[in-house]
Amino acid sequence: MSAATSPSERRVSARIGAISESATLAVDAKAKALKAAGRPVIGFGAGEPDFPTPGYIVEAAVEACRNPKYHRYTPAGGLPELKTAIAEKTLRDSGYEVDTSQILVTNGGKQAIYEAFAAILDPGDEVIVPAPYWTTYPESIRLAGGVPVEVVADETTGYRVSVEQLEAARTERTKVVLFVSPSNPTGAVYSEADAKAIGEWAVEHGLWVLTDEIYEHLVYGDAKFTSLPALVPALRDKCVVVNGVAKTYAMTGWRVGWLLGPKDVVKAATNLQSHATSNVSNVAQVAALAAVSGDLDAVAEMRTAFDRRRQTIVRMLNEIDGALCPEPEGAFYAYPSVKELLGKEIRGKRPATSVELAALILDEAEVAVVPGEAFGTPGYLRLSYALGDDDLVEGVSRLQKLLGEAKA
Repeated sequence: MSAATSPSERRVSARIGAISESATLAVDAKAKALKAAGRPVIGFGAGEPDFPTPGYIVEAAVEACRNPKYHRYTPAGGLPELKTAIAEKTLRDSGYEVDTSQILVTNGGKQAIYEAFAAILDPGDEVIVPAPYWTTYPESIRLAGGVPVEVVADETTGYRVSVEQLEAARTERTKVVLFVSPSNPTGAVYSEADAKAIGEWAVEHGLWVLTDEIYEHLVYGDAKFTSLPALVPALRDKCVVVNGVAKTYAMTGWRVGWLLGPKDVVKAATNLQSHATSNVSNVAQVAALAAVSGDLDAVAEMRTAFDRRRQTIVRMLNEIDGALCPEPEGAFYAYPSVKELLGKEIRGKRPATSVELAALILDEAEVAVVPGEAFGTPGYLRLSYALGDDDLVEGVSRLQKLLGEAKA
């Protein structure tokens, strides 16, 4: 080992140095910086509702600030009253009955995902990850010592993987399969039959499943959300569910998520959190308590707006020659293929990758989008339609104008 690479000389550990920054947050930060500098950038990068957190949730937080009870440490695993409310909410929304000992309240969904993988995986264990995937999944798996194994779906299947594809990826090292429906970044929603088939396949082979249900209430048209452990009860002893208040209640900045799972796994993850962060902010937990205990009226209003924007953005993207955008059935993302546009001349440049195309779009149209490379599938762009209707139309109109200039 040379002096340049010796442990004493390495300033950042190899494990942390290998992590990529969140591409979606990076795009959002760049868009905001350009806007602050006076450029009229429209950002489709960040996956967060443009609505304010409902007032009754904010008021609960204000009251919590005044209560000395919440000025002190509380249990690392979460406020008991919040865990009770999460159990009740899970039964109400998913038909899945859990005990409070099966719940860990976390600092957002990202911490829940990492702690779940950290509690389950040993070094070298493989996790099957359907792609396109959210950027955080493979990084969390690697941080936990696991090995992500990608299974790619494309627009021809609505970005949904099959049991046959999963089986082809399974090896003797496979321990976990990741299941996400509705999906970030594609908005894909699995049918009940397809979800059940995947759950039963996992049970047959003794695999764990981590299922991310953060977009459970954001489904449109005839699509239906189904919770895998409720649908396949035999899976429950090897299933971890990740969820949170961020997307449903427009609370991305409040940082409250949770994981549900077998008691021993939840206990292990709680032990990890007790050393990593202790309890989640009590004020945020009380706000989350108001959210999950309340009705879903505000959610229904947001879903109506997202549905309208969904139809608009898909129609407008599909009017661009060389773009193909399946209609997403959930979440608030469109994921068009732009493979036919790569290599074509656009204002004197020939972007060869979707990274280069996204950079060109930002420079020339002042529109921020996330390239498919961030999600494991080059040749695509992700656009969040969780922004105002006027900005959405203006932003995609700019795309239509710019990309309409493409020539061989």
